[in-house]
Amino acid sequence: MEVIRIRGARENTLKNVDLDLPKRQLTVVTGVSGSGKSSLVFDTLAAESGRQLNETFSAFAQSRLPTYGQPDVDHLENLPAVIVVDQNRLSGGPRSTIGTVTDIGARLRLLFSRAGTPSAGPSNAYSFNDPAGMCPTCQGLGVAATVDVAALVDDDRSLAEGAITFPPFAPGQWMWKAYARSGFFDVEKKIRDYGPRERDILLNAPAGSLKPPAGVDAAGSAYEGLLPRFTRLYLHREPESFKGAQREAFERIVVRRRCPDCDGTRLAAPARACLVEGRSIADCNAMQADELLAFLEALDRPEVAPLLAVLRGQLRRLAALGLGYLSLDRATSTLSGGESQRVKMVRHLGSALTDLLYVFDEPTAGLHPRDVRALGAMLLDLRDRGNTVIVVEHDPEIMSIADHCVDMGPGAGAAGGQVVYSGDYAGLRRAPTPTGRGLRAVRAERPAPRRPAGWLVIEHARTHNLRDVTVRIPRGVMTAVTGVAGSGKSSLVLGHLPAAEPGAVVIDQKPLRGSRRSNPATFTGLLDSVRQVFAKATGQPPGLFTPNSSGGCPGCEGAGVVYTDLAFMEGVTTRCETCEGRRFTAEARRHTVGGRSIADVFEMSVDEALRFFTQRPILATLGRLADVGLGYLTLGQPLSSLSGGERQRLKLAAELASPGRTIVLDEPTTGLHLADVDHLVGLIDRLVDSGSTVVVIEHNLDVVLAADWIVDLGPEAGRDGGRVVFEGTPHEMIKNASTHTAVHLRGYVSASAEASGAASRDEGAPARDLRP
Repeated sequence: MEVIRIRGARENTLKNVDLDLPKRQLTVVTGVSGSGKSSLVFDTLAAESGRQLNETFSAFAQSRLPTYGQPDVDHLENLPAVIVVDQNRLSGGPRSTIGTVTDIGARLRLLFSRAGTPSAGPSNAYSFNDPAGMCPTCQGLGVAATVDVAALVDDDRSLAEGAITFPPFAPGQWMWKAYARSGFFDVEKKIRDYGPRERDILLNAPAGSLKPPAGVDAAGSAYEGLLPRFTRLYLHREPESFKGAQREAFERIVVRRRCPDCDGTRLAAPARACLVEGRSIADCNAMQADELLAFLEALDRPEVAPLLAVLRGQLRRLAALGLGYLSLDRATSTLSGGESQRVKMVRHLGSALTDLLYVFDEPTAGLHPRDVRALGAMLLDLRDRGNTVIVVEHDPEIMSIADHCVDMGPGAGAAGGQVVYSGDYAGLRRAPTPTGRGLRAVRAERPAPRRPAGWLVIEHARTHNLRDVTVRIPRGVMTAVTGVAGSGKSSLVLGHLPAAEPGAVVIDQKPLRGSRRSNPATFTGLLDSVRQVFAKATGQPPGLFTPNSSGGCPGCEGAGVVYTDLAFMEGVTTRCETCEGRRFTAEARRHTVGGRSIADVFEMSVDEALRFFTQRPILATLGRLADVGLGYLTLGQPLSSLSGGERQRLKLAAELASPGRTIVLDEPTTGLHLADVDHLVGLIDRLVDSGSTVVVIEHNLDVVLAADWIVDLGPEAGRDGGRVVFEGTPHEMIKNASTHTAVHLRGYVSASAEASGAASRDEGAPARDLRP
């Protein structure tokens, strides 16, 4: 059998790993969080394949390709060209939609240009990203942006007092001087006291239409009213282009409404008027993928038969991946990480290329158990076309279909980085590893659900696909909100629960705010306590023990790495030679506490720091990080390097300091191993027992079984969802319900009991009861 040969892999925490991976087979890499899975698959295999492939292109082409560093590995052999399908959210700005990113939209435009009547012209005449097809009013964005004058101008203030509320127009700024020094206004006069002529000049005067009085120190060469200037400079920019206070002010001042001319379809009138069997391309873009598939399957047009066949195939793959509820006009910026990854898969699943290396990062993230089997079939189809498929995954069903399994561990961080099992799935189930033990464990519902301490009521919820939903959420217990992807879970919980419970804390997987020097020590406030310990023990100022202050290495500004801009080429990150990547000056590193410098502390894991420090405030913070399963993280690890699940658990650690509130968790098991899920359930139990109300949006059946109450949405996704199809305990769901979640929960409990019993009888493997 031909294999990919890895020798001496030492990237990140890998401990000189030697491993052979079979080519043209499906391999699943498992292990507890932080055990080295990503270091092996992404940072070693994928990075080296991508790096060598990119080096075959010109420097100009390389500047537009992803950049991969050279991994720390002795030897890699038989490495195919790699395609990485990760969970990074799809970008592309406000013009990027499901249709544009999958190319389904491009083929649909071609269909209408060939088969639609009356014709609007060639295919670009049906594109909202082309001047020939975009709505002239909204420029193809589907929304018309207008300025809320009352939000932009505070009538109760004068210009001197900051009447213009957008930060670039604050008193003293250059933009402010264009009005304050124009000679047209008394800067101390309240705006509400302006006469009609003064107000019109302030707000509406076109550029160059008025000349400032002679001798006035006007800023700029031509006076321009506030609204024309704001419209020209800012109105059509995206909120994401602003930061901090500017973004908050922009979102307050600029009102976005559906474009009145195209009704939000983004398209010009000729494109909207062209019909195929009574449907316009705008109608098709707004359909759910499964609805559009049904429309195209009923379409009999021999002149475009090959085009229809390709369109139907793409839409079938989208539906098979559990995304049939998405419409082509859905903005890619609104997709979750799991949805983004599956959308990317659509293009690769239709590819005729073979002998490639496909690498997937937890493709089941955000996927209901109903759809996992279909995803597995897609992975096997990629394999059967002669490709090598490697999947980092925690889902037992994906493990069970693998040709080969690699288990990393045995622990996380410094305790991991080794291959603890390599072989088939049957052998993995018998293995004495955390994964093996997790696969053999008995799953059962909570024997005695906790009683609610009251009810939180959400009434008449209609966000997105919700159909006038009224539902009760019990207080003082753990509630799991379930349902297939797109059924309305997030719309209900994230869209309405905070309004019903203003004090609720929502912990999601969005990126954490902070600079590229931010890390767990700074995010949790731990660094404040640590530097005080060092300052008190050494008699030095606290700033000496801060990488962002006087103690930071001047060569890298305390980052430990140097970012080099290579103009048209991708920038390069290298270890700082001045401090050798340790962030601090030699003077800061010279001072020690207990034989360890502040640089040593930054390089400690949470678990190591727990053994080193004795101060209560520090131990309390570190204990919370360990409680959420992040004991393997180093205190100085950049936040930008954390996965979505790790970011969420870092936020959760901060909430453990103040129990008793309503806490919402959005798919907290993302990136969690079976053993880590048990730990998370125990942590949630502690929160509930200390007086918190916990609401979890989740697909993981272990978490659902551990809940006291379930709210199941469905019955399907998109327009066929948005209803509450079950409310009750896990026991009641297993016994009486017929929803998709109930069917899979029932099968999961039954299969777990049978498999565990068989393993105990045949191999003597101990069964472990996971009931809380």
